[in-house]
Amino acid sequence: MTTPAWVPRKRRGAEFFLTVLAVFIGIAAYAAVGLGAEGTIPADTYKLGGALIVVAIATHLIVRRVAPYADPVLLPLVIALNGLGLAMIYRIDLGCEEGGCGTYSPHANAQLMWTGLGIVAFTGILVLIRDHRRLQAFTYTFGFAAIALLVLPLMPVIGRNFYGARIWIAIGPFNFQPGEAAKICLAIFFAGYLVVKRDALALAGRRIIGIDLPRGRDLGPILAGWLISVGILVFQRDLGSSLLFFGLFVVMLYVATERPGWLVVGSLLFAAGTWFGYLAFGHVQERFDTWQDPFNQPKGYQLVTGLFGMAHGGVLGQGLGQGSPQLTPFSYSDFIAASMGEELGLTGLMAIIVIYGLIVERGLRISLTCRDAFGKLLAAGLAFSFALQVFVVVGGVTRLIPLTGLTTPFMAQGGSSVVMNWAIIGLLLRISDQTRRPAPEISTFDSDEETQVVKLS
Repeated sequence: MTTPAWVPRKRRGAEFFLTVLAVFIGIAAYAAVGLGAEGTIPADTYKLGGALIVVAIATHLIVRRVAPYADPVLLPLVIALNGLGLAMIYRIDLGCEEGGCGTYSPHANAQLMWTGLGIVAFTGILVLIRDHRRLQAFTYTFGFAAIALLVLPLMPVIGRNFYGARIWIAIGPFNFQPGEAAKICLAIFFAGYLVVKRDALALAGRRIIGIDLPRGRDLGPILAGWLISVGILVFQRDLGSSLLFFGLFVVMLYVATERPGWLVVGSLLFAAGTWFGYLAFGHVQERFDTWQDPFNQPKGYQLVTGLFGMAHGGVLGQGLGQGSPQLTPFSYSDFIAASMGEELGLTGLMAIIVIYGLIVERGLRISLTCRDAFGKLLAAGLAFSFALQVFVVVGGVTRLIPLTGLTTPFMAQGGSSVVMNWAIIGLLLRISDQTRRPAPEISTFDSDEETQVVKLS
């Protein structure tokens, strides 16, 4: 049974309301920060709020125009997260103006600019990519592009080393992390290759210790691409992205072949890689030691202050603008989840995690309902990358796992992360629109020349 053509029009009122509500959450958080920190609503709240409402409504209308059948919930969820992140970064800017942050430059205006560029990238993907299945024709192109992007920070002129990791490039006044774009390219490469080789990977091969393994010539190209990517990231000391790419590879391989054995193999390889990394790299040992006993480690100050901040927030939080998140190093980026926990409390942090969970759920729903194998794999990979990234970030901040240095999607300060995550949402909405779009109708004529409508399945 196909979806009636009037369904998108019927949904537009609810979608519009959700979009406006999401913008209002960000504006209200911005005003609450001013009230809590300075006792007055910021003077530019009305101008900023009006601009954000116009941009959000324009984005909503563009989505309704070029992807009318797309998922109606994803865009409002992302707008709400982005707005909360902007408000918290502005709050930390205010706190650092009072001192105690050392050498510090405000980040809120730059984050607002990157958000605008992210929306442009989001819109560009929806407008230029009218059918996600065409991306499959460029499977190997995206694979080579991912490797090229990861190699860029190693170049002598544009490569930059910040805080012990060489993962940035500098072009003029802008710094960019190519690994964020490589994540999307690798997801497309994995999806395109696995669609073609899924039968060979699932059926052909040999059984070893109860686990069915594919032939080397079938697994070789994708395994080589993954090993090169992870090897470059390990060389750059970007172990957080290495973990993300490894998880992406294993999960997409499992989804494509439906073999639980790959999860077992992936877990064993992860354990072996973790042990090797601990023995081979001093900074990995430092992070493990800090995770085990942050109070007695030289580099445990950041984790300890973040934990104290969340404890200070308690269940309901200190209120926006009334805590001291700026005392935690990198509270605007790596530890923005701890900043949220201090000022919004456990309740607010759990609400934020629920929003992330809804984004992942909508992505997996798109994967389950997608009619083509390539879109199914790509949507599943992109949704899982969100889930794994949020788990790793929040788990590190709460001392569930060691810190990895990944950013919190849409909330943490960072231009490359914001832009590429908006691009991921654009791809998910494009797949969703193609999935929900009703089958086209064609007209045929019978022997009596009476028109009959034949709906294609």
